Amino acid sequence: MTFNEILGAVNSFVWGPPMLILLVGTGVFLTLRLKFMQVYTLPYALKLAFSKNQDQKSSGDISHFQALMTALAATIGTGNIAGVATAFVLGGPGAIFWMWVTAFFGMATKYGEAILAIKYRTVDENGEMAGGPMYYIEKGLGWKWLGWLFALFGAVAAFGIGNMVQTNSVADAVQSNFGISTWITGLILAALTAAVILGGIKSIGRVTGFIVPFMALFYVLAGIIILLINISYVPAAFAWIFSDAFTGQAAAGGAIGAVIRWGVARGVFSNEAGLGSAPIAAAAAKTDHPGRQALVSMTGTFLDTIVICTITGLALTIANMKGVVEEGLEGAPLTAASFGGLLPGEIGSYIVTIGLIFFAYSTVLGWSYYGEKCFQYLFGTNGIKIYRWAFVLVAFWGSYQKLDTVWNIADTLNGAMAIPNLIGLLFLSGVIVSETKEFIEIRQKEQQTSAGIGA
Repeated sequence: MTFNEILGAVNSFVWGPPMLILLVGTGVFLTLRLKFMQVYTLPYALKLAFSKNQDQKSSGDISHFQALMTALAATIGTGNIAGVATAFVLGGPGAIFWMWVTAFFGMATKYGEAILAIKYRTVDENGEMAGGPMYYIEKGLGWKWLGWLFALFGAVAAFGIGNMVQTNSVADAVQSNFGISTWITGLILAALTAAVILGGIKSIGRVTGFIVPFMALFYVLAGIIILLINISYVPAAFAWIFSDAFTGQAAAGGAIGAVIRWGVARGVFSNEAGLGSAPIAAAAAKTDHPGRQALVSMTGTFLDTIVICTITGLALTIANMKGVVEEGLEGAPLTAASFGGLLPGEIGSYIVTIGLIFFAYSTVLGWSYYGEKCFQYLFGTNGIKIYRWAFVLVAFWGSYQKLDTVWNIADTLNGAMAIPNLIGLLFLSGVIVSETKEFIEIRQKEQQTSAGIGA
């Protein structure tokens, strides 16, 4: 048995049914404790996230919007293009339904993570906010060793799933479509990464605040055009997704377990709810109460999976119904072929390729901050510059490597991050509930004041 095969076996165990049940189960538990608050608070949460009047007075480094965009920069990536296609191939169209289910409960998880991240955040030696699972595990539970483990997993995983895997995907796509050598693409990506991350979270927040809305709108608009062109297929596509979710007829061997497993697995991979990465960005936000930024963070899961992954999933389903893609394709090539087959000429394939470039680059920026903060927790602020430069160099190196082994290591560590984080969420769920009750009272007073002024 080769080293890579051993890693693959470990990875399958880490991301096996027990982990997926724990991830979704935590979301279900928090949803029940918070009385389905993700349903009735979503409109206000979206208004907070995209309001022109962002909080600039409260403690923090970046705005609500910039914190959300930094988190979305890390989550909107290959999972939205390649991950949905993988779920579709291995689980069938019904897997998309289970991605929605995962996202719904994941919204409560993401909310809880952000509440704790801001409540237990601290100010570092550079005067910047530092927070995330490692801090709320240490301060809230008193288990520094577990916080240290999370930080170790996060600092290392960032180099793989948040760096090399992304730059390698871009370099391959650019070489395939435009004939540019992988090392040239890697050099450009490394330079662009250095230009942003060496300036710290404020620089990252400014850039992601521009790139993420642009790239998401670019991809979503292309998807909407596809749906409008093929509007007569949309009702049947939804019907197929719902029916297959409970029958598994389109999955290999007709197994309903495959539909659920791949839908849940790729849903979690897409939005990262429960992994503990997003609260690191949330902790940097300027906010007067943990509950306000927590609502903003919650919208990330909605936008990432319910909106963007749904568009990809519908395009894949319609392309399959129309028979416009070759058999045997999977991952990003399947999504590119589906968009290409549903739009005139080669424009669809180019849209997916360009989207992949922007998605992957933004993921590098977001994960650089996650990794940096984990490294800082382990070794102090003096190591931040070293980590940033190492991240830039690895971005170049990874662009032209064969990454099967790196992917397995990074994927395993990424899953391992979730275990300390979920322990923290479950044991500190009482804190999440009490902070939420306090924030609801504040909101009610604000609404009463607003109503009085209006009268």
